[in-house]
Amino acid sequence: MPIPRLLVTRVFPPDVMARLKQDYDTVTNEDDRPLNHDDILSLSQNVDAILCAGTERFDRALINTLPENIRMIATYSVGYDHIDVAAAADRGIKLSNTPDVLTDATADVAFLCLLGAARMAHSCAMTLRAGEWARWTAGEFLGVHVTGKRLGILGMGRIGQAVARRAQGFDMQIHYHNRRPVDVPGLENAVFHETADSFLGICDFLSINCGLSEETKYFINDDSIAKMPDNAVIVNTARGGIIEDAALIRALRSGKIAAAGLDVFENEPHLNPDYLDLDNLFVLPHIGSATVETRNAMGFMCLDNLDAFFAGRPMISEITP
Repeated sequence: MPIPRLLVTRVFPPDVMARLKQDYDTVTNEDDRPLNHDDILSLSQNVDAILCAGTERFDRALINTLPENIRMIATYSVGYDHIDVAAAADRGIKLSNTPDVLTDATADVAFLCLLGAARMAHSCAMTLRAGEWARWTAGEFLGVHVTGKRLGILGMGRIGQAVARRAQGFDMQIHYHNRRPVDVPGLENAVFHETADSFLGICDFLSINCGLSEETKYFINDDSIAKMPDNAVIVNTARGGIIEDAALIRALRSGKIAAAGLDVFENEPHLNPDYLDLDNLFVLPHIGSATVETRNAMGFMCLDNLDAFFAGRPMISEITP
């Protein structure tokens, strides 16, 4: 049986690339730039499957024009809003993603964003780096207290649950809004909110941990922010499109929202430049899964799924419509 041929759209960690090149015939993108539709079509003419990242958009227009030889797309991400799942199913193209392996790393970054925003980490650090810290005063660098506050978690999946467990170490009161209640050992005291209005009203802190969908697109907007307590803190480590940028920027400028911690942005890496003028914003460049161990595990899960597919075995994490 010939070795399957893969289009690999980005340069992944060295251990992942080594296994790729050992087990597959690969077409690679050595420039490591996000590929557009024309690039993908050009490079996929003679491959059996595609290993992509969240930086490549597989919409219906692209999927409908992919060569007949494409039988699978494995995405190096847990989210798959960049792939039109229904269009792939219509073409008989199998899909896989990388759940579970990045849960802890992303939850760690969610709490980094939460603490960094609440305690004014950005403005504190910039003051030091600029040589502008002249003396201690009792009223300088005042942030928002974390311990004992109410934490609202939007999306109580694997990552949301991991955030909740970390929050318990800070004696935070856990509330969540989800499609349905969850029954998870250790989180029995977490309060389920069926409606968004009930949920938003208790969010001293809001951690966004849901996927991006038609229901969650711009969930954070002027109306939802108005329903939150004054001086709340918003954290997003999920998808940038869940927040309407202009609304959050207005709320941060007015003080309605005390601070925000963001690891993801709409249209990243081209984030709204108005964010960068805010002192009450803690920002990171989408590093939720950025540890050596986690990024390797993501790549190995992609390869395990590809191995299973080509061997005719069930995949570990198949995406279905």
